[in-house]
Amino acid sequence: MSDDGPDFRSVPGIDTTRANSARIWDYLLGGREHYPIDRELAEEVAAFLPDIVEQARADRLFLSRVIRFLAGEAEITQFLDIGTGLPTANNTHEVAQRANPACKIVYVDNDPLVLAHARALLTSTPEGETAYLDADMHEPDYILDQAQNTLDLSQPVAITMLGVFWHILEDSEASRIMGRLLARVPSGSYLAVSQQTLEVTGEQAARAVRLWNERGSPPGVWRSPEQIEDLFRGQGLELIEPGVVTCTRWRPETEQFELPETDQFAAVGRKP
Repeated sequence: MSDDGPDFRSVPGIDTTRANSARIWDYLLGGREHYPIDRELAEEVAAFLPDIVEQARADRLFLSRVIRFLAGEAEITQFLDIGTGLPTANNTHEVAQRANPACKIVYVDNDPLVLAHARALLTSTPEGETAYLDADMHEPDYILDQAQNTLDLSQPVAITMLGVFWHILEDSEASRIMGRLLARVPSGSYLAVSQQTLEVTGEQAARAVRLWNERGSPPGVWRSPEQIEDLFRGQGLELIEPGVVTCTRWRPETEQFELPETDQFAAVGRKP
C-alpha cells in the first residue's frame, strides 16, 4: 500500500505482483490504496498520456452528475452499481441520498481489496439502504438474484457500469450482460456506462491499452462511440441527451466555456 495508508496485505486474494485497475484508479484520484506496481504502471502511462489523470477525474465527476440526474430529474430511487471500485469521495449512495434520502443502493465488485473496504460503502440515511455484493459482472443473473434482497425489481432501477465496462472484451459478451440485466428490470429503468475510446488522443490511448493488457489486470479494450451507441440501440434503449459523448460533456454543470475532452466516453440509456 502507500507508505502512509492502512496495510491490507493480509487480505486473501490480493495480487501485488500485477497492476490492478481499481488500485490504479484510486492512485490517479489521489487515494491511498495502491502498491508500487500500480504506481509504476500509472506513471509510465502518464508519461506519454498526460490526460490519464483527467480521464480518472472526469469519470468520477460523471458519476456524480449522472447519479444526481437519475435520483433527481429521473426520480429513480434504486441503484445497482456494478464495478464499484475503491471507496472515495462522493460515492453513489452519498450522491443519491443527498438528492433523495430514501434511495437504496447495491454495490457490486469482486476485487478482494474493494471487499475489504466495503464497510465504508454501507453507511446510509435512515430512510434508505445500502448493500454490497461480492460478485462478477459476467454473472448478471446471480447479481440480480442477490440484489433483490435490497431492491424491488418490479420498480425502476438505475444500473451503472462506470470505469468497468471496458473490461468486457467482446461486444457479444457486453450485449449479453446488458440484455440479462435489462430483461429483469421494468420500463423506466436506466443503464449508464463509461468506456475507454481512442477519440481524443488516438495512438497514445491505444498504446496505453496495449501496455495495460501486458502488465495490468483485468484486461481491457477500447471501443468507438459508434460501437457504444450500437450496444445501446441493440438493447432498445433510448439514449438520453447528449448521447454518447466524452465524460466531461455529458450534462456539464457549466456551459460558459469549452470543456476539455478525454478518451473516457459516457452514455446513459432508458428502457422504454
